[in-house]
Amino acid sequence: MTRPLRPPSAVPQDVPDLQQFAVDVAARLSAHAWPQRIVSGSGDSVFVARAPGRLDVMGGIADYSGALVLQWPIREATRVALLPWAERRLSITSLGHGGVERHCDVPLDLIADAHRSYDEVRAWFGSDPARHWAAYVAGVFHVLSREHGVQFRNGAAILIESDVPEGKGVSSSAAIEAATMEAVVEAWRVSIEPRMRAVRCQQVENLIVGAPCGVMDQMASICGEAGSLMALLCQPAEFQGSVRLPDGLDVWGIDSGIRHAVTGADYGAVRIGAFMGYRILAALAGLRVTHGQREGHVQVEDPRWRGYLANVGGEAFRRFERDIPEDLDGEVFLARFGGTTDLVTSVDPARRYAIRTPTAHPIYEHERVTEWARLLTASPSAAAPDAARLGALMYESHASYSACGLGSDGTDRLVSLARAAGSARGIHGAKITGGGSGGTVALLADATAGEAVRAIAREYANETGRDAYVFEGTSPGAARIGAIRLDASTCRPAS
Repeated sequence: MTRPLRPPSAVPQDVPDLQQFAVDVAARLSAHAWPQRIVSGSGDSVFVARAPGRLDVMGGIADYSGALVLQWPIREATRVALLPWAERRLSITSLGHGGVERHCDVPLDLIADAHRSYDEVRAWFGSDPARHWAAYVAGVFHVLSREHGVQFRNGAAILIESDVPEGKGVSSSAAIEAATMEAVVEAWRVSIEPRMRAVRCQQVENLIVGAPCGVMDQMASICGEAGSLMALLCQPAEFQGSVRLPDGLDVWGIDSGIRHAVTGADYGAVRIGAFMGYRILAALAGLRVTHGQREGHVQVEDPRWRGYLANVGGEAFRRFERDIPEDLDGEVFLARFGGTTDLVTSVDPARRYAIRTPTAHPIYEHERVTEWARLLTASPSAAAPDAARLGALMYESHASYSACGLGSDGTDRLVSLARAAGSARGIHGAKITGGGSGGTVALLADATAGEAVRAIAREYANETGRDAYVFEGTSPGAARIGAIRLDASTCRPAS
């Protein structure tokens, strides 16, 4: 299905970073500095797009269990320029900090073949660490080829620039996938609504990159609105609209300086433990279970909870809680229960998994997030929400992460400093974000509390010797702007 190109327009004023990127791309084209060499058959248009990172304010790792999540699009973003050309390859260049560039050529025959399996494509990128990063970009082409029948008869030169820091829990991976997706669907005139674009970006990360993330990051990067929390019910991706913060409150983030990755063992083990818990709950509730799509996978007929832990509810869970083991060997679990409903992960027979706590987390987190959203939306517009209660829910969420084994000394210390500052300094709540085990802490504070937030960051940096970057500000998601088409010959918005 195709769509006409959107009417030509200048880069919107509220994204000055995209404006500057368009200027820089034009300069590179004029100076023949990009692409790296002149090729025949280059297109006459360059498509530039932008997608922000996000702060996970509430919800976090409960996304893969069907919870409601609340996500804040940050000011920092990834920008992509795409120049279609006749060559049957993708030439991907990433502009790193300090002028360091990464480059990867990807053969079009690899990612444009709709009959090639995801496993094969993932294996190609995984076989060489020097090209693994390019899977986030090239994977978009393969997913669109397989899932939407898009025929890529030619490749493209792709230029990437980002100020979303990697490994900080603010979704640098989702930002690069979303910006690439926006440029590709515009360049190839493919009509896919924003929600489905996010789902396809999640598939890039799950099936080609090999990271078992939920969909909240991609949805926030694509559908987020500046100054609002994106509300998403992850069943599997029901966009609930945007929840605007009242004028008196704002969201910040402080980087702990400890690298985080959703491909890490802790995140994966907690996710697997949650799905093991759901499978055990299904047995305790007498739900019908059948063999799934592969070894170690099962299907559950679940009219009661519709397949999501988040729907179990705290009251029902407490009735089953004692019958769910604290932990269990993978081999014993597989022999007794056959597998889990998760197609993204597999239970390792040789590993012992925590089960009860990872199962409880998304159940109670969904209740916390639901209350958080209700407090923001239920009050009359003139009435301020209960900031103290909002903060208390964030502290509860942080404690639950730690109980799952996803805390870190740095994020715990930042939360302690935020709690010590307290409402007297305008700091209401704080919690670890995203996949945990390091990364960034999100803070809810008065709109005038910027200096207090920066003081916490300085104190933490002085104590630990780690950098403590402060995330402040917000910006719109990729769908709000779309891709901008530049005339490659004049380096101006196409007319």
